[in-house]
Amino acid sequence: MPGACPQLVFACFKRVERWGDRLTGAAGPFFVATASALFVVGTVCFVDVVLTTVPWPWLSIWPYLLIIANLFAHYYFVCTVSPGFASDPPQHPKRSLIWAQKRKSPTNLTNGVHWSTKLNITPASTTQCSKCGETKPERTHHCRVCNRCILKYDHHCPVRHRPAFVPIPQLTSSTVYVMCSFCLAQRSTCTGINQCVGLHNERHFVMFMAYVVVATFWYAALGWPHLLSALGFDFDDNWEHRVSPVVFTIVYFLCVVMCLAVGTMLAWHLWSVAVGETSVESQDHEHYRRVAKSRGESFQNSYDLGKLRNLQLFFNIGPDGYPLYTLFLPLRVPPYTDGRSWARKPGYERHHGVRIGEELTDEEDE
Repeated sequence: MPGACPQLVFACFKRVERWGDRLTGAAGPFFVATASALFVVGTVCFVDVVLTTVPWPWLSIWPYLLIIANLFAHYYFVCTVSPGFASDPPQHPKRSLIWAQKRKSPTNLTNGVHWSTKLNITPASTTQCSKCGETKPERTHHCRVCNRCILKYDHHCPVRHRPAFVPIPQLTSSTVYVMCSFCLAQRSTCTGINQCVGLHNERHFVMFMAYVVVATFWYAALGWPHLLSALGFDFDDNWEHRVSPVVFTIVYFLCVVMCLAVGTMLAWHLWSVAVGETSVESQDHEHYRRVAKSRGESFQNSYDLGKLRNLQLFFNIGPDGYPLYTLFLPLRVPPYTDGRSWARKPGYERHHGVRIGEELTDEEDE
């Protein structure tokens, strides 16, 4: 049978992936501790070796310290802020030093959406999860590692990004290869946070990746002369720093790798945000496009309000959101919605080209 081999490969891969889920899920605290230790060591190397030799240190030190503060703050937030569970009541922003404050209060709160500009707000459709029995609002998915339903589920980290939901009859050997490659690539670049990325911490996840890229770039750019000195290419044996040249060199090459790997991952995430998709939805929408095309129709993502507005809503900045400077300060910023309602294209109440009953569900990941 022509389709038997791809189906067998897919089934074997899914079993191996589930074993990996259990292993890395149990090792989550180890990933967090390891990542935290690497960030601390990298910061010590930068402050001891690089920062003490930059021009005008008392003037230039502040931007670098702000980058470091954002790096650690957003990593702390993404690890500790709940992603948002379907069973939890709606969360509301608080008034404290770590919370950003809006320039003005919205004049109308529509179905849990905290924007005053007129948007096409529609309540999320709901279904019942067959795995945990919870009522799931639209864009909610069940995480099999946490065993809970996550609002606007993106992925569970550090396990992996979720592979495409491809019905078994459509599988080919090339499809299986692409899916396996995608999952393995995401496993290798995802820094451990030991929980899901969802509605309430996805902003901090993207901000954390952005500051990882910025921090590692400047470490590599400004540390280049010190790397040559650490390797002995300047013929000067006088290494006048507390940090060992071996440690500095190892951290330097780790920074280069992380800058490239996390930078690629960040670019992919920002593109998904700009087109109004999560990691899960980007795979689902590919399936919807194929189905719609087979009927002579076109698929339209109802969440896509245009790249600029999508980015504004995701980061919750703009005239009706938080100030732009919140992107540069280590502050908590809530999402624009509570996950029970969503802004859509004008005139849309659901995706175009997808009929009722054709939506992909968590059950198809089995």
